[in-house]
Amino acid sequence: MHEKLQTLLNNQVINEHGAALIYTQLAYEMDNLSFPGMAAWFHAQAAEEREHAAKIAQHLLARGYRVELADIPVAGTKAATPLDAFEAALAHEQKVSNQIREIARTADEVGDLDSRSLVNWFLDEQIEEEDSVSEIIDQIKLVGSDGSGLLRIDASLGQR
Repeated sequence: MHEKLQTLLNNQVINEHGAALIYTQLAYEMDNLSFPGMAAWFHAQAAEEREHAAKIAQHLLARGYRVELADIPVAGTKAATPLDAFEAALAHEQKVSNQIREIARTADEVGDLDSRSLVNWFLDEQIEEEDSVSEIIDQIKLVGSDGSGLLRIDASLGQR
């Protein structure tokens, strides 16, 4: 594996763990606002991000490379409303999508066919992630500050 691609994949393991921490913080924010369903949704997202980190790490390990975790920067993520939380989540998913696209471009550039299935899976996953969060944002915007509407969304997200 080309060193540039190896570095990007290793960094993505770290980024995915960072995403898990961001989602965990957003879960705490929603719990603090008494939206337990949204908190549960964010906790589930955090678990999914850890699974993503493991998937990339396993790819590196299976190909004989060492995974090296480093400091995981987590910006102070705050949310005063559910809309704030999900907009932060969307911005983060868009950032991750760009990181995955960079990995894809690099894999193509260095001709690493063995990473293709992994990279394609993540490209598809990011489309799904952004779509899912965008849909929640649309629903929250639709109900606005209507308490009963927000509680219905909260209950629905808690079913995840």
